[in-house]
Amino acid sequence: MNALGNGLINFATLFYCPFPLLPHWRVELITESNFLPIYSVRCCAMLDKTKFYINGQWVAPIDGADFPVVNPATEEAYATISLGGKKDAETAIAAAKAAFPTWSITTVETRIQYLEKLLAVYEDRMQDMAHTISSEMGAPIDMSLSDQAQSGRGHLKAFIRALRSIEFQRPLRPGVEGQDIAFEAAGVAALITPWNWPMNQVVLKVGAALAAGCTMVLKPSEIAPMSSMLFAECVDAADFPAGVFNMVNGDGAGVGSLLSAHPNIDVVSFTGSTRAGVLISKAAADTVKTVSLELGGKSPNLVFDDCDISAAVARGASFCFNNTGQSCNAASRMLVERNAYEQAIEVAAATAGATTVDLPSKPGNHIGPLVSEAQFNKVQALIQSGIDEGARLVAGGVGRPEGINRGWFVRPTVFADTTRDMTIIREEIFGPVLAIMPFDTEEEAVALANDTPYGLAAYIQTGDMDRARRVGAQLRAGMIQVNGASRISGSPFGGYKQSGVGREGGMWGIEEFLEIKTISGIV
Repeated sequence: MNALGNGLINFATLFYCPFPLLPHWRVELITESNFLPIYSVRCCAMLDKTKFYINGQWVAPIDGADFPVVNPATEEAYATISLGGKKDAETAIAAAKAAFPTWSITTVETRIQYLEKLLAVYEDRMQDMAHTISSEMGAPIDMSLSDQAQSGRGHLKAFIRALRSIEFQRPLRPGVEGQDIAFEAAGVAALITPWNWPMNQVVLKVGAALAAGCTMVLKPSEIAPMSSMLFAECVDAADFPAGVFNMVNGDGAGVGSLLSAHPNIDVVSFTGSTRAGVLISKAAADTVKTVSLELGGKSPNLVFDDCDISAAVARGASFCFNNTGQSCNAASRMLVERNAYEQAIEVAAATAGATTVDLPSKPGNHIGPLVSEAQFNKVQALIQSGIDEGARLVAGGVGRPEGINRGWFVRPTVFADTTRDMTIIREEIFGPVLAIMPFDTEEEAVALANDTPYGLAAYIQTGDMDRARRVGAQLRAGMIQVNGASRISGSPFGGYKQSGVGREGGMWGIEEFLEIKTISGIV
């Protein structure tokens, strides 16, 4: 079948589409593989999402500028948002500040009731949320529902559980009277979130701040803002008091910088690159704010020869490729005991070859595109650096997958024979690129694993639990996972060194938004 151009024919029966086609949608041929055409669905009418959510209302921007939201699978804009300016940010901050005195002294039970209502609304909108995330950042629809959208639900449940267990005022120690410790809301929070796991990060921050009694201004990524706008609709439907939650779209240099430096912001919680985290810390320093940072990673995966090599390597490579490699905790460095090294390379290469790249709108277990042209170009350059610096390319490489000529799709890539000074070993790639290197001893494995400015996560594959405990205790990382074990909602998320400051999730996430007060003499 030929490309349809501006044709308005409904081809819903010929290919998978998660929603019915409307008159203003069009279908285009992206590629043909084995005589099977792959189409994209494109909306010819732009969605107008230029309003901000401030003081319990959707309001027009004061000094905003239009900005397109691009579907990374088609390279086409499908919505317009507004990048807010100084007046928009200050209006949102003022609303949050005005709401703080009342919200901060609400009872724990009241905050639980609001969070439970938000959870119910969110659960009702899960399908919408999954499709929204899939469109804005390219997560395949099945993964978008089961992982991306689901993460927000899990975190809300975890915050509700944690809130029921926290003692906000308690004696300094048992048996001591007149010496109390109180935990109180820290103030107005600025929440700055990324595009790669939009609801995971938004809910980790918003849920924790709400539970603590803080009011807030959310600035989501301008690259993937649509899910946050849907989340704001959920907050609105949950009937939170006006000003408790506010959302202003914008970029880092504009709204992000304003929030970080503003004297009426008490807490800044940021997730993103280490470079941006440093800038936010500097901007916040003049007003001595509390700053929580969840930053980059270059996580090692230590594979010892006493594990099931095939299973461990296939699992590790698939985890690296998940979300198209766009996860800060991706296991992107695989360190393999030399006896199992060549076998591991073969398994990793086979796993990359078996990893399907396809449209995010299609059901199934595959990976979608990178989020943007800028990210695509960055990943391509890093893959080329691996080739230029002498790593052995065993799968993938530069360019789009065969048969795909549009969208920011990349080839799952595996390098072997990497060395500790190579760019692909040192830098966070944020794409489906796995770098493998050998080690000879347990001590060398630990040294190689820790040889990074990052310390977010580390992974251990071994049949010896004593070794797992011994090695895990030596790894300078905030999260250790053994033999494919997962982390559950409510566990602390964060890292050492340049991977950040503070923790998110459950009671630890709530604590980031609390101040500690000592009260002496009341008996």
